[in-house]
Amino acid sequence: QQDWANRYNRGPAVALTSGTRLGAYTIVAPLGAGGMGEVYRAHDDRLGRDVAIKIVSAAEGDAGRLRRFEREAHAIAALNHPNIVSVYDFGRTPEGSFYYAMEYLSGVDLHRLVTEHGPMPAGRVIRILAQAADALAEAHAVGLVHRDVKPANMILCDVERRPDLLK
Repeated sequence: QQDWANRYNRGPAVALTSGTRLGAYTIVAPLGAGGMGEVYRAHDDRLGRDVAIKIVSAAEGDAGRLRRFEREAHAIAALNHPNIVSVYDFGRTPEGSFYYAMEYLSGVDLHRLVTEHGPMPAGRVIRILAQAADALAEAHAVGLVHRDVKPANMILCDVERRPDLLK
């Protein structure tokens, strides 16, 4: 479970383990780490659904970093686009860490897909990239810049009647 933290040459900002409660959420397992914080799979006990929790530790970050993280949550929550992950909730832990709960994505990231299965047909690539461009255009229209666009951050989901839905 620590492989994701080791890839970034640092430990997790917040050591959340399976079963830890965070507001209305119960942590299930770590999913990954990035420049702004760690991401965990969790269960929303109020609504009975899985979510992803992104969290940044107040102990590790300066006040400016926490403000950026909070602005990110507000900005993403304001977007409504089928190819952009939905943000459901945000808050702070009793220890001061900031988190937001977002749509949990069940699927495969593009990096893994190509690594495991090789190149995709051109038509499929065009459909996927068109979705990515549309989502980025939506974000750019309100002044947001992703800053970490890469295949590992693009998830293909198979949603009813919509195979290859990119998030």
